[in-house]
Amino acid sequence: MTTLSPQPPASEPVTLALPFSAESAAVARHQLRDWLAGHGAGGERLDDARLVVSELVGNAVRHARPLSDDTLRVEWDRHDAGLDIAVTDGGSVSSPERLDAAVSDLAGRGLAIVDTLASRWWVEATRSRTTVHALLTLP
Repeated sequence: MTTLSPQPPASEPVTLALPFSAESAAVARHQLRDWLAGHGAGGERLDDARLVVSELVGNAVRHARPLSDDTLRVEWDRHDAGLDIAVTDGGSVSSPERLDAAVSDLAGRGLAIVDTLASRWWVEATRSRTTVHALLTLP
């Protein structure tokens, strides 16, 4: 008799339409944690991914407008290059950029944190929306 080892669930992209509020960062963190744990990821990289999604959602809520339905969209997908986390909002008058915040600054560290934890990050923007992606390497 042959016994097959259980296969991890197929990696399917996740898309969440969340309220345009700071509380949505916690929802995204919990959903991402559960999804990654279901795919066998854990430890420091799981914590890094949760921090990145939290920073991206927080930045969208603080610095941009909601999408036309008063939400923001959070997406992630695991593929050969790693874990792509993306947050889409209704855009802003300025483009997301990394700031070099001083130790005493109370804000301005979000994209510096993302820059440190992600292998790369980038912005896609149109007149009506902005998507910030962060790519994290996973074992």
